[in-house]
Amino acid sequence: MSLYWGMRELQPVILTLIIIISQWAPNTPVLQGTLFQIQKASAQNQYMESDSCVTYDSADNTIRISCGFVDLTGINNQLKDPDLLRKEKGKGVWLLNTGIVIEEDATLYINSTDTSWLKILAEGKTEYGIRVLGGLKIDSVKITSWNLETNDYEKFEVERENGAKEADYPRKPRPFITVDEKSTSSTEITNSEIAYLGYLSDGIYGYGLTFFGGNKNLLAGNDIHHNFRGFYSEDLGGDMIIEDNYIHSNYQYGLDPHTGTHDMNIRNNTIYDNGAIGIICSLDCYNITIEDNEVYNNFGYGIMFSRNMYHSVARNNYVYNETNCISLNTQSHDNEIYNNRVSECENGIDLRNEAYNNDIHHNIIIESGKGINVHSDAYSNTFHHNTIITNPKEFGISVDADSEDNRFDNNQVIDSKLQEGDTNRIWTRNMLP
Repeated sequence: MSLYWGMRELQPVILTLIIIISQWAPNTPVLQGTLFQIQKASAQNQYMESDSCVTYDSADNTIRISCGFVDLTGINNQLKDPDLLRKEKGKGVWLLNTGIVIEEDATLYINSTDTSWLKILAEGKTEYGIRVLGGLKIDSVKITSWNLETNDYEKFEVERENGAKEADYPRKPRPFITVDEKSTSSTEITNSEIAYLGYLSDGIYGYGLTFFGGNKNLLAGNDIHHNFRGFYSEDLGGDMIIEDNYIHSNYQYGLDPHTGTHDMNIRNNTIYDNGAIGIICSLDCYNITIEDNEVYNNFGYGIMFSRNMYHSVARNNYVYNETNCISLNTQSHDNEIYNNRVSECENGIDLRNEAYNNDIHHNIIIESGKGINVHSDAYSNTFHHNTIITNPKEFGISVDADSEDNRFDNNQVIDSKLQEGDTNRIWTRNMLP
């Protein structure tokens, strides 16, 4: 009996087991894991039911997955073309020499059942991307670019931007993963290393890990480094979670949700040594929660709320060794910043450019040049129950004279001083030097 027909006969049994286990799994952790493994094994074998689900389009040099579920072994078995996809001598190491498109009714699995490392070819001239219109599940693998001539990752000449925005270094094409706006399935990338992907593409699709769509996407437990950007999104909702990742050494931003991204939780990540801001949400972002992250040594800013970001929260973060630890600017409003610890920054918490109606409270600010810095045109913000410890040469609280209606209540300023000449504010019950 062939493997194909054997799996077809077993499917009713597998489905029965799933139904039985589903009834007990919510209260039984062991059964939860068993259920996941059965679902995973069943799903990954469904691709065998139709040979037409995997095709190669020579016109645009792309493998297309149009239906069902498939993994790299399934693609290889179907196409049998080592010039497109081949398995190298190392255990589970694949070399991909083409792009992949996952259509709306399809899901691609790249995980440890048959893969340890997916190398996507790059020679500095051609871009090969994985474009997701359906679903993508990546788990416990390594995915990188690879240059056969150098026998190494495809690297930029300079690894961090650090303010050099007009440089041509990041324009060298490299592979990428992009989730299309048409995707209504889930893309899950977990427990993996994602590195040396993305570049400054003419469109924003090629930044590395880019999300325009999907539902309940998950980015968890990964090591994400040396990409053009660690993460980028636009107009993304669907309750995405980004948690427990190490995001570092990327050319530009660490995490960059952008342009209308909403309903996202960024938590328990360690974000450091990126060539631009560690975490920034910019242009009409809302309902973003940034919590329990450690952010340090990024270029310029640790966490930034930018350009009309609203109804969002930054709490319980530890941010240090930045120019500005936490910044709210450019008409960002109605946000809450609390229970954060910031230290060793030029500005601990910085508000500017018409940031308004923000609530900043119960933060601890240590050894920063200016603990709280309120620039011109930042107005109607409330600061209360913050503890600011700097040193006698710097300002615990600095407020520009032409800012208006900012209220300071029950703050404790220790071993520092106030900036003189700032009169357009309200002070009540503060413990000042």
